[in-house]
Amino acid sequence: MTPIWLGTSWKMNKPLSQAMAWCETLAARMPEGCHPAIQPFVIPPFTAIQPVSHFLQTHQLPLLTGAQNMHEADQGAWTGEISAAMLAETGAMLVELGHSERRAAFNESDAAINRKVHSALGHGLRPLICIGDSAEEKRWQVSRESVVRQMKIALYGLSHQQALRTLIAYEPVWAIGEHGTPASPQEAGVIHQALRQALCELFGHETGTRIPLLYGGSVTLQNAVELLRQQEINGLFIGRAAWDAQGYCDIVQRVTQEFILQAQ
Repeated sequence: MTPIWLGTSWKMNKPLSQAMAWCETLAARMPEGCHPAIQPFVIPPFTAIQPVSHFLQTHQLPLLTGAQNMHEADQGAWTGEISAAMLAETGAMLVELGHSERRAAFNESDAAINRKVHSALGHGLRPLICIGDSAEEKRWQVSRESVVRQMKIALYGLSHQQALRTLIAYEPVWAIGEHGTPASPQEAGVIHQALRQALCELFGHETGTRIPLLYGGSVTLQNAVELLRQQEINGLFIGRAAWDAQGYCDIVQRVTQEFILQAQ
């Protein structure tokens, strides 16, 4: 069974005390972890990566830990930046790249994201590549072309084996944030079908069908199951609904009950 990816990024939230409280609640709610068909992950701020990773390992919880960004260079005069090599030493196993907030606020280009993808893979990190369409692109009905282009550039130059180490998260810009409107399951499904088709064209059917495609953007306990019913949605990248550990555990348990336990 292909695992269902369920994860969250905290953005610039949760100082260390709150990060560890989240972990403590998680351990209390999920003392035996979760079903092996679920692949959970958490992406805290840089300052919490190492202690969160250590806590999860000590308590034998199966969550992967990730980082929210990295620089493409291994080292050098890049004040305030952090490299893939440094992240790997913290226990991080994933790195989130290309989030729309960074594209907008820090002018990150598709080409720069591609360079980061190569650097991350070179240091054993799995890139979680975020792509998304704007409200204007949605209005002009060019969403599919936009996100496929972003994905193709991010994956440019990867071998089939490298591509299998990546994850793609479709996060429509208009669905992100406190006032975002989630894509309907059908809207998300159409985009994911286009992404899957493009992956198969790039890497062939065997590889293209095995690269996980996640949906992110105002995911909640109420819409999680219907989103995952879409054929090409392999997981959820959850925002505010998972910043509370109870909320995250509720989503994990509902997905487990709906897609795994009932299927047995």
